Amino acid sequence: HVRSRRQRQMCIRDRNQPRTNTPDSHSLAIYPRSMVNIQQRLRELDDAVVGLMGRIGLPFLRVGIGVIFIWFGLLKPLGLSPAAELLARTVYWWTPEIVVPALGWWEVAIGVTFLIPRLTRVAIFLLTVQMPGTFLPLALLPEVCFTVFPWGLTLEGQYIVKNLIIIGAAMAIGSTIETKRRLRTRSIPVLSD
Repeated sequence: HVRSRRQRQMCIRDRNQPRTNTPDSHSLAIYPRSMVNIQQRLRELDDAVVGLMGRIGLPFLRVGIGVIFIWFGLLKPLGLSPAAELLARTVYWWTPEIVVPALGWWEVAIGVTFLIPRLTRVAIFLLTVQMPGTFLPLALLPEVCFTVFPWGLTLEGQYIVKNLIIIGAAMAIGSTIETKRRLRTRSIPVLSD
């Protein structure tokens, strides 16, 4: 689709204009007034939803990851974890009665430190030490993790691979460390559209 020079200039000009809640003259000319009102209200709703997600997204992620680690971690020393047998089979060279509760308490520590923003670095360190071990069953117990290697995952395999989401969540939380100080010193580059 080839654009004229005038159309390209209009697109560039429109991109450089700040977004407002009032429709531009193009939408007035193309759509009836009722459609413009609907578009404007949808933009306002979209802005409100995006703003809400921006305000609560990271705190929700921090609390979510903290609660999950505390909850799943406590199951291990209490003898209620469905992952205890898989863990014991994976690290067969250690005594399960020691390693399963120890890992559980380690996970509780990860969860607690994620809940306390000042301890985010500690949380990420603890997670960094723990996370490689969570992927060990994929290599040591493929018959437990796969129905068809490498794509057909069992429930255990899915439980393990979902840790990629935890790694991403931890990186998102970790990226906020000292953000206020960096913004004050302007050491964070601001990207524009």
